[in-house]
Amino acid sequence: MAAGTHPNVVEAFVDDEGKAPPQIAALIEQGEREGSLSAAEIDAAARSLELSDDQLARLYDQLEQHGIDVTPDGGETTATAPATGYRIPDLNEQTTDALSLFFNEMRRYPLLHPQEEIELAKRIERGDLEAKQRLINSNLRLVVSIARKYHGIGELCLLDLIQEGILGLIRAAEKFDWRKGFRFSTYATLWIRQAIQRGLADRGRTIRLPVNVAQRERRLATAERRLAAELAREPTAGELAEAAELTPEQVRDLRDAARVVTSLDRPVGEDAETPLGELLPGDRAQPQEEVQVTLAEQAVRSVVAELPEPEREVIKLRYGLNGHRDPLPLAGVGRELGVSPERVKALEERALEHLALRREMQSLSEAA
Repeated sequence: MAAGTHPNVVEAFVDDEGKAPPQIAALIEQGEREGSLSAAEIDAAARSLELSDDQLARLYDQLEQHGIDVTPDGGETTATAPATGYRIPDLNEQTTDALSLFFNEMRRYPLLHPQEEIELAKRIERGDLEAKQRLINSNLRLVVSIARKYHGIGELCLLDLIQEGILGLIRAAEKFDWRKGFRFSTYATLWIRQAIQRGLADRGRTIRLPVNVAQRERRLATAERRLAAELAREPTAGELAEAAELTPEQVRDLRDAARVVTSLDRPVGEDAETPLGELLPGDRAQPQEEVQVTLAEQAVRSVVAELPEPEREVIKLRYGLNGHRDPLPLAGVGRELGVSPERVKALEERALEHLALRREMQSLSEAA
């Protein structure tokens, strides 16, 4: 595959002169060939192209869309990392404006220069918790930037997404190896993204989806947003399947899996004391419907009872009005009454003509 054969990837990084860097396409090709890329390889491309944090995040999006795994340092994956029990105090504030409190606190910490990141990483290796706290706080903007891209995909609010991302940022600060020579933001972006994705998979929906299904669902959602912006309309299932590199059957299954579910025991209303299930209609008919059906049956039985004997028996047997018998075909009625099917048909037609003239039957027809 020649460089430049990934138009969606290349277009995201076109410069002011309309030229696309071949390093990006080459990086994608390498990832597709080998199945994965290391953070060091991504950082090398990011450094040579001087990618911003937003462009770096878009690069990770493209790698995910192409099914390319990224390992932190050439083999280790974040899936095996133990959970980090750390929570920013402001995220636990029970206020109506916790997000604003977090943003205000985030702005207090200036961005770091690469050399400052290296110095902090060295101090963290020596067990300096203050250095670790500073490295984390100075990169909270990166967490917010990445979390915004996942807002609306699952059931987690932005603040919850940020909190999940911070867990990944903390883990990145604990495992960052400054000797490998790449930027901390490159390394942290991987951990932040996977922490948010894991949070969405574990807590973002009532029914948990397998990790591989959740990844395909995110890829489909990303492709749908991009196509909707490009086409100025809702993309078709075929267009989505092609853009997300899925089959139409997979698109349909993912859409079914993405349906929002809720509990019938979930309280609703101002007092939050009424379960949702009590407000939903059941399988049984409503009382007014049962009354209408009962009255209609009584009217039919009343007018049928006034028919002459042979016609009455034919109608009862043909339409199951005996109460314990199913409707019978013409031949079955004929055997019951000892007459031919043709005679049964003639009696049925004559009986229906008589019933059609009754006012009770006309009223039922108008009500229907």
